[in-house]
Amino acid sequence: MKLAGLGILLTALVGLLLWVGWDGHVALAGGAFGLLATLIHVAAVAALKRVWDAPFRQLVRGWGIGMGLRLGGAAVWMVVVLLWGELFPPIPTAIGYLGVLIPLLFTEIRFLK
Repeated sequence: MKLAGLGILLTALVGLLLWVGWDGHVALAGGAFGLLATLIHVAAVAALKRVWDAPFRQLVRGWGIGMGLRLGGAAVWMVVVLLWGELFPPIPTAIGYLGVLIPLLFTEIRFLK
């Protein structure tokens, strides 16, 4: 399965769990951040894949770019929750973001070869 496909599958699963636990509005907000996590992770893996066989200094730089992208996603979450908290409740959107990003991190090594 491709990385983006896995991220979309995880987003759908997290969205379904949010729908069951809260409601449809919350599921959409969590799903939006699940898709953001998927996009960020695909970009991070692409940055790391480019330097996978490069010298250590370049490999660490590629890894740092990926971690910076993920941290940027957390910053986007914070800004969106602070500005539009009624549309993006903090807990469900964090579940949407982290519920997709963390499982993708555990499978990252499979997509680097």
